[in-house]
Amino acid sequence: MTDKLFSVAGQVVLAVGASRGIGRALAAGFAARGAKVVIAGREPAVLETVAKEITKDIPVEFGACDVSREADITRLVADVMERHGRIDTLLNVSGINTRKRVETYTSEEYDRIINTNQRGLFLSSQAVGRHMIAAKRGSIVNIDSLNTFSPLKGVTPYAMSKGAISMMTRGMATEWGPHGVRVNAIAPGFFPTELSRKLWADPKMQAWGKEVTPLQRLGEVEELVGAAIFLASDAGSYVTGQILRVDGGVTAGISWPIDL
Repeated sequence: MTDKLFSVAGQVVLAVGASRGIGRALAAGFAARGAKVVIAGREPAVLETVAKEITKDIPVEFGACDVSREADITRLVADVMERHGRIDTLLNVSGINTRKRVETYTSEEYDRIINTNQRGLFLSSQAVGRHMIAAKRGSIVNIDSLNTFSPLKGVTPYAMSKGAISMMTRGMATEWGPHGVRVNAIAPGFFPTELSRKLWADPKMQAWGKEVTPLQRLGEVEELVGAAIFLASDAGSYVTGQILRVDGGVTAGISWPIDL
């Protein structure tokens, strides 16, 4: 017999911010396991290509959406509801970053990060959450960050935005739990993606990343799929308001240069 505990087959899954990196990997993981996946991002041509590439037995659909624009989110969610009648899981992945000294950020750069990472994820959760509340069921999986455990230098606005996602996850879980809606987050460790691959290509960075990670390697984005499947499936039916850290052990403790 096939154990259905971790099954997401037949779910309608909206993956916002899924044109590349973590979002793409999560969308592909759900599609490979029989979910009806709709991916969203800012570039329709890129989305169309990705949708074709990750389609398995069920066609992956796509819709253009800039999460910093409330009208885009409203239109996207309405379109998915019209086509499928429900959204079982929201994968809230959209995120951007600019690395620089905190005193050198312009207000425009700050607004861009906050509007995408914080406001965008809030509005996406809000728009989908209303339908989940009405349906008395649903799972939202936000993407948190290692920075909410210990902020890294040079990404302060990003860390601030992700700190807000931690509180949003807990707050929404508290309010929406009585309606059968679960809200959790995944906090990745060091995962090279399209946005950070250049940084991690530096041998010095690679050596440091491996040194501070107990598993002594960087992560692969596909290694985040299992956590998302768990949180979206019946296996996680009593889990809500939690930040699941998938980081190879980085946050388990402080590494120091002694031999044992």
